[in-house]
Amino acid sequence: MWSIWGTGLLTGLGLIVAIGAQNAFVLRQGIRREHIAAVVLLCAVSDAILILAGTAGIGALVSSFPQVLVFLRWAGAAYLAWFGIRSFLSALKPSVLTGQAPRSKGSVIATTLALTFLNPHVYLDTVVLLGSVANQYGTDARWIFASGAVLGSILWFSGLGYGARALSGALSRPRTWQVLDVLIGVVMLALAVKLVLG
Repeated sequence: MWSIWGTGLLTGLGLIVAIGAQNAFVLRQGIRREHIAAVVLLCAVSDAILILAGTAGIGALVSSFPQVLVFLRWAGAAYLAWFGIRSFLSALKPSVLTGQAPRSKGSVIATTLALTFLNPHVYLDTVVLLGSVANQYGTDARWIFASGAVLGSILWFSGLGYGARALSGALSRPRTWQVLDVLIGVVMLALAVKLVLG
C-alpha cells in the first residue's frame, strides 16, 4: 500500500515540477505576496479534481474527443502568447515592477484558472497519464495512487508559492523583477509555440 502511495506521490511531483505557465504564475504571485493562498489553493484543488477524474476513468473519455484538446491547444496558445508579451512589456519598465498596483483577487483567480484549464498538457498529464497509471493498480489501489499524486500537487504548489513569498524580500529589486518577467515571457511564448506546433 505505501509503495503504491509513494509511487503516486513521486509520479505526481515528476509531472508538475517542470516549469510551466502555471508554475511561473504561482512563483510570480508568491514573490509579489499577492493572493498567494488563493492561488495555491486553486492550483492544488484543480489538480486534485483532474487527477481524481482521471482515476475515475475520465481519461478514456478525453482521449475519445481529440477535438476538445485541439480547441484547448489554440485557446491556450493565444492566452500564453498574450501573457508572455505582457511580461516582456512589464520588463521594459523595471522601475514600476515593485510598485505595481495590486491585482484584484478576481483577476488573479481568473488568470490562475485560465493558465490551468486552457492548457491541454494539464489534461494529458493529470487526467490521461496519471489516470492511466492509477488504473493499472486495480479498483481499490488506484485511489491510493491518486491520493499520493494529489498530495504531491499540494506539497509542490504550497512550497513554490510560500517559498517564493519567503524569498520575496531578497527578490524584490527592480532588476530581479525585470529578469523574472523576461524569463516568464520566454517560458510563456515557448509554451505557446509548442502548443501551436502540437
